[in-house]
Amino acid sequence: MNTALGPALVVVAALGLAGCSQEKVEVKDIVRPVKVVEIAKANDTRELSYSGSVRARTEMNLGFRINGKITERLVDIGQRVKPGDVLARIDPADYDLSVKSAEASLEAAERQVETTGLARRRSEQLFAKKFASKSQLEQATLSHDQAVATRNSARSALDQAKNQVRYTDLKADRNGIVTSVAADVGQVVGSGTPVVTVAVDGEKEVLIAVPETDIAQFKPGKHVKASFWSDDALTLDGKVREVAGSADQQSRTFAVRVSLPNDPRVLLGMTANIEASAANNLQSVSIPLSALAQKDGQQIVWTVDRNGETVHARPIKVAEFTADGVHVAEGLKSGDVVVAAGTQFMTENLKVKLAGDAVQQSASADDDGGAMKRVR
Repeated sequence: MNTALGPALVVVAALGLAGCSQEKVEVKDIVRPVKVVEIAKANDTRELSYSGSVRARTEMNLGFRINGKITERLVDIGQRVKPGDVLARIDPADYDLSVKSAEASLEAAERQVETTGLARRRSEQLFAKKFASKSQLEQATLSHDQAVATRNSARSALDQAKNQVRYTDLKADRNGIVTSVAADVGQVVGSGTPVVTVAVDGEKEVLIAVPETDIAQFKPGKHVKASFWSDDALTLDGKVREVAGSADQQSRTFAVRVSLPNDPRVLLGMTANIEASAANNLQSVSIPLSALAQKDGQQIVWTVDRNGETVHARPIKVAEFTADGVHVAEGLKSGDVVVAAGTQFMTENLKVKLAGDAVQQSASADDDGGAMKRVR
């Protein structure tokens, strides 16, 4: 029985092999849809933005011209003043005594001038009658001249003493507003010590602090835009007036003053934002974090060849990681199409198909993640 089945099985197997040899096996290439971004041309300019506060162009730190104890303070912060307004007073008692002493000295000097004047005239008469020598006349004349000089000195001392009495009143000499008070009643101050600070009416400006990386972009006369946090609709054209010659020792930033046009809506102390355009020397490319991959321990991205519709690994140099993505310093240029998602499924020369519309990513690293637009 086994001998009969053997040839039959051989025939069936042979027929099966013949049937298989006639069928064609088709192997299709895998085409994976991918999401991509296209690197756009870098912007020629970038926007700089710094916050600062509005202040008066001229602020006067007013102090007494003499020493003394403050007895009155007549102004408060925020109060408007005009020329001649008394801001504070110091005790004038000692200076009043100086005036009285100077008046007495002047009176004595006047009497001495009269006395020496009489002596000189008597010497002139005696010399004319040859009852006195010429040396006696010269001595009388010299004494009179000395008395006149002493009187003139006493007059100057009296004027100075009177001025010091006037200096016991600290007065404003320009229109403005009090912004700070540094001394109060009962405090003993020296001459020149700041007591009251007055912001002079007139031109206002914004003071900003600029780091050394951008200070070269700010030159006197540069036009900028000023906006204000208190009023989104308020935007003014400003101009850089002054740039500090050295950096602050603590913050390592440079003080830049921006002049503003006269506008009643701008008040002292308001927070302002200064915007300026600068040349874009930083040509790094911004890509999504999901586009970054690694191969053989090196950071890469997968670029798409539009003609062959295949992907290829390209080594890159990362400049920095930000909240908006990755800034690439080297390896990418304008026009490159980069796989933005699914990089773990990519292999060299893999066939791909763009999944819908791609987006275009700006090459400017200072573009807040890149301005994106649809591309076909």
